[in-house]
Amino acid sequence: MELMKSSIKAIIGNIVSAEEFLDEESIDKFEDIIIESKNVFVTGAGRSGLAAKAFAMRLMHLGVSAYVVGETISPAIYENDCIVAISGSGETNTIVSAANIAKKRGSRVLAVTSYPESTLGQLADTCLLVKGRTKQEVDDENYMKRQIYGNYTSLTPLGTAFELTTLVFLDAIVSELMEKMHQTESDLKARHTVLE
Repeated sequence: MELMKSSIKAIIGNIVSAEEFLDEESIDKFEDIIIESKNVFVTGAGRSGLAAKAFAMRLMHLGVSAYVVGETISPAIYENDCIVAISGSGETNTIVSAANIAKKRGSRVLAVTSYPESTLGQLADTCLLVKGRTKQEVDDENYMKRQIYGNYTSLTPLGTAFELTTLVFLDAIVSELMEKMHQTESDLKARHTVLE
């Protein structure tokens, strides 16, 4: 039980500390591109994919035309669309490939990553920098040193800190999108009721 409590504190601590890396100009651009796009595509691998799907659902509740890359009902992407590509390392092959294809088709790429200097970050029109422990960090040369000094990032296994922080940050972006799009909680409830 103590380990579970410590893990919860570590995860919440990561989300709170990651907030300091948010850049207002990048977030505004991220949100504006979503609002301006005809269709918004989202993609992520594994649990990042689940965060992407949750974001797509929230966008749909806002009345945004949103699709998950790889789903059977997803149309082709075009130049007036955008793709939100989520990868902690910014090097996940399938995600970088999807972003590359989107870019070649003229659409805009929005990256959510811990590494803006990564391949995905370099492809992106704008980045949402989400600090969190990724698989890449487990293999880095300082991992053992951090463990010895008591930085027990293992309380948040693999990409958990990144994925949960991404989920929280994207939900917070939905709140800002609601305001920018002049949506109210009542609008969302009404749209959700129609969909049921």
